[in-house]
Amino acid sequence: MYQRNSHSVSEALQILKRYCAYQERCHQEVISKLKSLNMIPKAIDHIIVKLIEEDFLNESRFAKTFVRGKFRIKYWGRNRLRAELQKKGLSKFTINDAIKEIDEGEYMEVFNALAEKRLKAIKGSKKMVKKKKLADYLLYRGWESPLVYEKVRELIH
Repeated sequence: MYQRNSHSVSEALQILKRYCAYQERCHQEVISKLKSLNMIPKAIDHIIVKLIEEDFLNESRFAKTFVRGKFRIKYWGRNRLRAELQKKGLSKFTINDAIKEIDEGEYMEVFNALAEKRLKAIKGSKKMVKKKKLADYLLYRGWESPLVYEKVRELIH
């Protein structure tokens, strides 16, 4: 079987600097990338320390960028954002700090617009089916249950 060549620590560091400069990364993604380059654990630790020291790797910055992007582009709610960041191995403190960045007014504006837009796209005339489809959609996107059910009652009566 073909074995990939492993890189020197300085080569791997340069590869990872480019990798992190291209877009914000979390520690988990960087470790994965280093493992794919066949780096040993000691080298991985050394490279991660270097990337942090040189500010190529910053989990707080990553979390804030991730939250802003997924909220503004994919319209994810707080629950989904929190879950996705937890999957990436970030601390509760870092996650909560990033989620605080979302303006409450903008959050409600996006939620209301998303709910109304989705309701128009739902086919069928049965009230219960529409309610379920709308609620499922909003919950899947990570919006809080009380918010979702209140909006469903408001829009479909």
